[in-house]
Amino acid sequence: MPKHYRPPGKKKEGNAAKYITRSKALKYLQVTLPVFRRLCILKGIFPREPKKKVEGNHKTYYHMKDIMFLVHEPLLEKFRDIRAYDKRVKKALAKKNKDLADRLLTRKPSYTLDRLIRERYPKFIDALRDLDDCLTMVHLFAALPAIEKEQIPVKRIHNCRRLSHEWQAYISRTHSLRKTFISVKGIYYQAEVEGQKITWLTPHALQQVLTDDVDFNVMLTFLEFYETLLAFVNFKLYHSINVKYPPILDPRLEALAADLYALSRFFAANSKATIGESQMVTSSGSEQADSKRKEMQTDESELRLAQLQHQLPTNEPGTLMHLIEDAADGDDDEDVERRECKTLFKNMKFFLSREVPRESLLFVIPAFGGTVSWDGDGAPFKEADEGITHQIVDRPTQGHKFLSREYVQPQWVYDCANARIILPVDGYLVGRVPPPHLSPFVDNEAEGYIPEYAETIKRLQAAARKELLPMPGVDKRDLDDPQNLLLEGVISRAEANEAAEKKRKMAMLEKQYHNELKMELQGVPYSSSVSNDNTESAVNDTEGREESLPDPDQIAKDSSSSMSMVVMSRKKRKLYEAMQINKERKRENVNKLKERKAKAAQGSA
Repeated sequence: MPKHYRPPGKKKEGNAAKYITRSKALKYLQVTLPVFRRLCILKGIFPREPKKKVEGNHKTYYHMKDIMFLVHEPLLEKFRDIRAYDKRVKKALAKKNKDLADRLLTRKPSYTLDRLIRERYPKFIDALRDLDDCLTMVHLFAALPAIEKEQIPVKRIHNCRRLSHEWQAYISRTHSLRKTFISVKGIYYQAEVEGQKITWLTPHALQQVLTDDVDFNVMLTFLEFYETLLAFVNFKLYHSINVKYPPILDPRLEALAADLYALSRFFAANSKATIGESQMVTSSGSEQADSKRKEMQTDESELRLAQLQHQLPTNEPGTLMHLIEDAADGDDDEDVERRECKTLFKNMKFFLSREVPRESLLFVIPAFGGTVSWDGDGAPFKEADEGITHQIVDRPTQGHKFLSREYVQPQWVYDCANARIILPVDGYLVGRVPPPHLSPFVDNEAEGYIPEYAETIKRLQAAARKELLPMPGVDKRDLDDPQNLLLEGVISRAEANEAAEKKRKMAMLEKQYHNELKMELQGVPYSSSVSNDNTESAVNDTEGREESLPDPDQIAKDSSSSMSMVVMSRKKRKLYEAMQINKERKRENVNKLKERKAKAAQGSA
């Protein structure tokens, strides 16, 4: 009897029972491959990788539980009804029965994905965590041309554009934008909504060319789900700030493609309306209250007033207003980052020229507290406004200039937003090559290479916060050197001598420890005489203060190569070797960047 022989009629066990191939799943569900793909995308079901592939390595496997979920899915029946309906319409047209075909077209079966949204995201925070791909897809289709051949109608494009503008208007209104970066692919944004960091990519405002190697049917299925998801998220976010959804925009501004400005005006008008409605509701409620309720309210109000008078000073005018302001300040302290973003471009008025990316700047500038206008119809103020402080331009020559404003390139706005300070405009003036546009998504310290302009921005940030940083080429530990502290007048001479002696002893002990560790790695037997000789040599070397200490990284490397590699298992050894290869690649990349920097400096000199 073979080892894996299974008698007929016996149930399957193990991976054969847990997983099923795609072809068998299609036969089990009795659907075609496009319908199966559509169901899997809408339900969030993806292929699995079993440990042992029973049918072979060249097949796609799905979990049997996921297929059982699809069996009882109401959408499956709806798709079957739509397929039968399409056959009836096609048959009527083939028989040239136009009246029957027209009647059938008016009764086309439809479906909604609201139930799937509530099923896949039981909590709102789950939907926010899965919003990155959704926003990227919606912003992508908002910039694509409408092509009937690829089943991309104009109505779908307008819906994506509306959803993207509603999302950007909320982020701009609540000052939730944190990072932005312009790349070749497009413009990256990162916002923080209810504690969740959401990153998405928007394409540049250029004519998009569709390629033939992309399956738009799959992308449109994803888009169908993402449109419903983003509409749910926008509805929840708008109601969280007491704004009606969907917003009603000014048709004139909407016709002029000023959707973001129209949404900002809707936010302002809606906030005023909610304040007026709340006042009317409170007045009507007080008029309709019963006498007993009035007496209870008066008693509670008298009690609160008595407590308030007991807490407030008696002779200080306006104490209640100060108390309210202090409470508001306490609320603001809970989110310092939001307050920085809200006041970055405060009291600044920007004007956008025709050649700059208008939609991106209309999103970024108000998100950081600025006021913006543009060259065109529907703008809030004209170019000749004397209150404009900065004009964003991207061409070397200007027809006329106003002396009361700064003419800067668009990169200045994005760099200021990432640095959270107002950078000097000298490097961003018209006609000059701007500084390098650094990505805020890269951790320079982890990469091992800090660009020169990043250090400049770091010093400007420290100057804005009134912090003390070491000079270039000086280690941060040198700031705590006793001699430096003595020269600055921070400590006295006796304290400086005591600190220097303590530092010398610590260096001596560190030198002794490194020498003993090195001897142990070399296999030298430990003896008291050798230890004493090494201690005396360590004392002499430390007093000289000219010889450099052994490199701890080199010692750690030697120990890992000689001892740790021997006791490692094969899996851990391979993982360690991959880590070392990654470190070596990073080191080579840093060296390459340094060489480029040196060559650029020589070329400019």
